[in-house]
Amino acid sequence: MPIFEYICEECHHQFEALVYGKQKTECPKCHATKLQPQLSVFAVPAKSSTSSARPAGPCGSCGDPRGPGACSLDN
Repeated sequence: MPIFEYICEECHHQFEALVYGKQKTECPKCHATKLQPQLSVFAVPAKSSTSSARPAGPCGSCGDPRGPGACSLDN
């Protein structure tokens, strides 16, 4: 069950959706079907004994290079 990220071209709502097979996705806010797919970032568990493992990539929501959840951190 892949999870895809989209931005609605009608209302600009950003959301994730589970997509099964050839199922069509629609915006949960305005129900439009004109969607812009986004690149998703996924996490891979590190096989390391150190607890200071670096994030696998930028935050999937905002693109912050510090990693997932970094956009909610205080600077």
